[in-house]
Formats: sequence, structure tokens, C-alpha cells
Amino acid sequence: MSAPWNPNRQPVELRPSKIRRDPPPRAVDKLTALPTDDSQNETWAVVIGIFAFALAISVLIFSVSKYVNPANQPAPIVITQTD
Repeated sequence: MSAPWNPNRQPVELRPSKIRRDPPPRAVDKLTALPTDDSQNETWAVVIGIFAFALAISVLIFSVSKYVNPANQPAPIVITQTD
């Protein structure tokens, strides 16, 4: 078996940590300390988002239909008789 490793150095001297463990207390602003009711704002944001998405989808559908049939003519109807 091999011999244990001995680096022939003195161990590092440990000092007290300079990292602050507790951050300083924040100054509380009177306007931010008031409780806010964001549920109504969230509801309106969701409603507006849904309407914007629906509008984007409808514009996409109408654009594709206009590209596919630019003359806005109905599709021809072919009637065949079988006797």
C-alpha cells in the first residue's frame, strides 16, 4: 500500500467570516406597506389576454382564407348524374 500524503505545509489559519449573516433591516415605506388587492388587476389582465389571443387567431384565420381564395369566389359545385 502507498504511504499517506504529507504536503509538508502548515494548515491555513482560519479567521472569522466577513460575510454578514443577517442583512440590515429594510426601511419600510408607507406606500408599499399597505396591503393591495391584486386579484382584480389579475382578472382584468387575464380577460384582456384571452381577448387578444382570440383576436390574433381570428385575424390569422381570415388572412389564411383570403390568401387561399383571393377573389372571394365560392367554390365551384360539380353535379354529376348517374343513371
